[in-house]
Amino acid sequence: MRLVVVAFLAIIVLSLGSAMFYLIRDKGKSDRTVKALTVRVVLSVTLFVLLMLGYYFGLIPKSGL
Repeated sequence: MRLVVVAFLAIIVLSLGSAMFYLIRDKGKSDRTVKALTVRVVLSVTLFVLLMLGYYFGLIPKSGL
C-alpha cells in the first residue's frame, strides 16, 4: 500500500510540473495546462478514495498515537 501511495504522489507532482511547464511555454493560449491540472485533481481524488478504502478494509492499520 505504501508503494501505491508514493507512486500516486510522484505522478501528482509530475502532473503539477507539466502544468507549470505548459503554462510558461504556451503563455495561456492552449488548454494543455487545464488538462494537466484536471489530471492532477483526478489523481488526488483517486488517491484519497484509495486511502479511505484501504483504511476501511484494514490495509492501513490504526495508529497507536
